[in-house]
Amino acid sequence: MLPASTPPAAVPAATAGALNQSPTGSNWSLHFQQTAIKQWHTEFCSSYKDSLSLQPRENAKLSLTSTLFIGRKLWRGGAVFFNPEVSGGSGLSGASGVAGATNGETFRIGDPSPLLYLARLYLQQRWALGSETTVDEDELNQLAGPRPNRYLGLIVGKFSIADFFDQNSYSHDPRTQFLNWSLMSAGAWDYPANTRGYTVGAVLEYVSPGLALRVASTAVPTYANGPDLDTNYAQAHSETVELTKAIRLRGRPGALRLLGYRTVAGMGSYAQTLAQPRPGPRPDITKSRQPGRTKTGLVLNLEQELSESLGLFGRLSYNDGQNETWAFTEIDRSACLGFSSTGARWQRPDDRLGLAAVVNGLSEEHRAYLAAGGLGFIVGDGRLSYAPEFIAELFYSLALPKYHASISPDYQLLVNPAYNRDRPGPVHVVALRLHLEF
Repeated sequence: MLPASTPPAAVPAATAGALNQSPTGSNWSLHFQQTAIKQWHTEFCSSYKDSLSLQPRENAKLSLTSTLFIGRKLWRGGAVFFNPEVSGGSGLSGASGVAGATNGETFRIGDPSPLLYLARLYLQQRWALGSETTVDEDELNQLAGPRPNRYLGLIVGKFSIADFFDQNSYSHDPRTQFLNWSLMSAGAWDYPANTRGYTVGAVLEYVSPGLALRVASTAVPTYANGPDLDTNYAQAHSETVELTKAIRLRGRPGALRLLGYRTVAGMGSYAQTLAQPRPGPRPDITKSRQPGRTKTGLVLNLEQELSESLGLFGRLSYNDGQNETWAFTEIDRSACLGFSSTGARWQRPDDRLGLAAVVNGLSEEHRAYLAAGGLGFIVGDGRLSYAPEFIAELFYSLALPKYHASISPDYQLLVNPAYNRDRPGPVHVVALRLHLEF
């Protein structure tokens, strides 16, 4: 599953607020994006592998997504947003073998054929808590016009919860920024979504110029990485809370976010799976699934502008790691740090350069399960000599404003993919991304 990309909701962050639009606003918003990514990795030595291992050698893989963003103002403070989407293609090794998967535009699905589906359909209502406004630009899932500086908001419908939580101006969108899963979102946030990254639920928000608070209750899939959402809400649901505080460092804007979550679902327990008799040669997490199991976690998310052209970001994330990963990816602890720069210093102000590193880890129970030969839905080499997974990523986005496009070469270095020092690599992953947006 991947986070579906959309611009950040209004928050007191470094880039929040846009000007130079008519104060009367617009009743409609219509945009389109298409992203194609070709990705390949170097061959590496491997003494063994299993069904979810990163393949030592494979052909290049191509992914393609196309999204239509339609927004309509309904009444004062109210709007509806509708996003049909087509996606197809495949990730390296079927988007498996690396907990920090290398292409944020790929899914863990069996059929790579292009498919049309409903990505988002949600109602947004804002109630102003004051008379001061900021004028928003016409953007993806954002109507042009005045937005209250201080308001209560409600979002109800189908969306990606990453549309509204864990925002970061420098590292959040694999269509324009970093490609790696554990850089576009907090790695240990096993956030609620179906295979394609979407959920159904509600978000309540309080937003002011210096502070924002968001609370969400949303549906989870019927089984780990499943395509369908569980309609038995009493036994399967996820709650997310996030506090965002605007900060300033030497006069430069930034934001600090603290997120907490708790998911309830019919998960399997790693410890129980290992303790019970095995029906086969390997432990099977699905045999210990039962309703009412939980997963809780925390995320600390920082972004800070350092100069007009340079920004810093970082995330720390943790979950308890007692029960199986249910939606995002198999990471129980994660830390990342990176920088993003415009090309203003070399007279290319619309270009973007990004460099980041991330370290991912597992709980002791999760390690023991994989070491005994267990499989998750992203990783599983049949055995495990544990070591933290290390990933570094470098990209350059070459803007082509005349064509509403950008071309981005991307490089990732993987060490100990799937936490296995028996298959350490290093693995060199290169990609070329073409993004169109208008």
